[in-house]
Amino acid sequence: MKMRLPDTRKARVLVVGDIMLDRYWFGDVSRISPEAPVPVVKVEKSEERPGGAANVARNIAALGAQAALLSVVGADEAGASLARLLADSAIDASLHEDPQLNTTVKLRVIGRQQQLLRIDFENWPTHEVLQAKLAEFEQRIASCAAVILSDYGKGGLTHIAAMIRIARAHGKPVLVDPKGDDYARYAGASIITPNRAELREVVGRWNSEDDLAARVGKLRTDLGLDALLLTRSEEGMTLFAADGITHEPALAREVYDVSGAGDTVIATLAVMLASGANLADAMRWANRAAGIVVGKLGTATCSIEELKG
Repeated sequence: MKMRLPDTRKARVLVVGDIMLDRYWFGDVSRISPEAPVPVVKVEKSEERPGGAANVARNIAALGAQAALLSVVGADEAGASLARLLADSAIDASLHEDPQLNTTVKLRVIGRQQQLLRIDFENWPTHEVLQAKLAEFEQRIASCAAVILSDYGKGGLTHIAAMIRIARAHGKPVLVDPKGDDYARYAGASIITPNRAELREVVGRWNSEDDLAARVGKLRTDLGLDALLLTRSEEGMTLFAADGITHEPALAREVYDVSGAGDTVIATLAVMLASGANLADAMRWANRAAGIVVGKLGTATCSIEELKG
């Protein structure tokens, strides 16, 4: 049966988390350096895209929904670039400036359509800036239909437990893209969306689907989660919820670049839930969107037109 795509135009989703500037240097590779056995890239063009939680917000906007973004940047050139890019994407972004912070930048060097090198620039925001962000979160929560907490482990979600508590008190579904091996900080969330490697860090290696289901079931109970959506790359994705387990096979015709695919999954899931879809249908739309973005280079989005496809 063909799913009906819900009307996303009135759905408003609040995204909170770590944002970064994704920079790409594209060039030609025709020789090896005489100084070391590494390729020489003659840079011919550069490109900047919002990354991390900002890419989640971009995906929400691309799906025709209203995206609000709350995060922290440095008082620097990269932070100004992010603000400009987000404004161009019609995202309601509130970026708290921390003069002691360097905005996170991920620089990727691309030669012959392959990533040759990635260089990261980052440090952590100060407590005072994060406290101000929490106060604004409380003010913004009432006007949103769903909340995404996008954790990239850069310190922007220090108060995540309080944010989950506030959002649930307002009756809002909270979706978390997790990081690290301490999932206790996500207790009380509605849905978390780990990939295979991330989940393995927390529950250990599983030896069968039944073993996986048992481990996820215990984790859901321990953390009080409504559901867990496991993204499994070429194996598709599996939804573990109170009413059972639903699996969707991967739809990608060709996998070109998986960076940012998790952002697309959680963004699509939240938009569909905020637009009135049930969780199983929301997962199916998220799976379809993921299959589209992995065919694109770098942090990319899936438009509502592509999803209708």
